[in-house]
Amino acid sequence: MSHQFVSVVQLLLAATFLIVPIVAYRHGTAAQHAAEAQVESQGYEAELLSRHRIRFAESGAEMLLPFAIAVLMGTLAALNAFDTGIGRILSLVVQPLLLLAGGVVTAGQVFVVRFTESALRKSGDAAVRDLDVKAFIDAAEAAFPSWLRYLIVTRFVLVTMGSAFVVLVLATA
Repeated sequence: MSHQFVSVVQLLLAATFLIVPIVAYRHGTAAQHAAEAQVESQGYEAELLSRHRIRFAESGAEMLLPFAIAVLMGTLAALNAFDTGIGRILSLVVQPLLLLAGGVVTAGQVFVVRFTESALRKSGDAAVRDLDVKAFIDAAEAAFPSWLRYLIVTRFVLVTMGSAFVVLVLATA
């Protein structure tokens, strides 16, 4: 029974790693333009965002990693659904890695304003000192479907607490 719960968590993770990059690819350019327009309305050049590597669009190449994670999680979900020993072993290796690496990356997506403000402060660029980060992030987010934010938070919870749950269940099984 516990392997079915593990499979569900892994399958949900796979789904989020498929959907989020597709939405970013589809709506990212509009979000980038909205953010740049908002930055310009604050009296800054739109290039300020690209100069600081702030992008909302997802390229085809950038989609490869989340898609690979989705395939991996889907495979693990199938292996664990059939209660295979190899699924358990691979999950005990992969889930902690996903928890650590994925937790950091997805935290940056959940707490995007805080992470962006911190990165800009650390850049030492005096030109961004008074930039209203929340305003241009809000402008970009408005270009995405309203449900995307909930999916990003869900992915963060699944990557962190879901991965910890998977490791706990499989380690004690």
